[in-house]
Amino acid sequence: MPDARPDRPSSSRRPSPTQAPGARSRDRRDKSAAHPLIPQPDHPIAFLRGFLERPKEVGSIIPSSRWMERRITRTAELATAKLAIELGPGTGGTTKALLQAMAPDATLLAIEINPGFCDLIRETIDDPRLIVHEGSAADIADALAKHDLGAPDVVLSGIPFSTMPRELGLAILRSVKESLAPGGRFVAYQFRDVVHTLGKQVFGAADVQLELLNVPPMRVYRWDMPTGSR
Repeated sequence: MPDARPDRPSSSRRPSPTQAPGARSRDRRDKSAAHPLIPQPDHPIAFLRGFLERPKEVGSIIPSSRWMERRITRTAELATAKLAIELGPGTGGTTKALLQAMAPDATLLAIEINPGFCDLIRETIDDPRLIVHEGSAADIADALAKHDLGAPDVVLSGIPFSTMPRELGLAILRSVKESLAPGGRFVAYQFRDVVHTLGKQVFGAADVQLELLNVPPMRVYRWDMPTGSR
């Protein structure tokens, strides 16, 4: 977190008479906020460390852009969801965006396999609507039962299907399908199309969007469950 105290001038470096001490650091923050392509400042060092330690479990080396988060929340129609599940929240940057888009009485269950990320989210996001569950995305039913939750309206996933064994990817997708409420939807965001290839075997073809204002550019896939059956 940036130091809020003004910079102290030294004998060799003094602030400009037209610029107050600390203004340069505020300018940098303002410029960062003005550019949605710059990743969210949600613990980038922890995010990078998690990627380096467990590259097969982290979808990208940097968090999503604001444009990407906006597309995800709109595609998932989170404003109308009473219960949503996020698979692989990482350091919680996208989690915050999801909570901002959800109703005051909604619930978000974040399922994360990395214990360090789980601890970080619990420490940094204080929201009674959020439940952090440490476990595998292939065991959604167990997570719902543990927290006494019903069928979710939405499941969102940023986990990297391209780096996991094929059978595990299929097991996760089947877990998603079996958990969703009638009329529910599954939204996955990836920069490769492996999730779509696997998803066709479980859900059929997806609706696909492309978000170019992200590093790297991301595909957003959406599958909708039938309204009359599980």
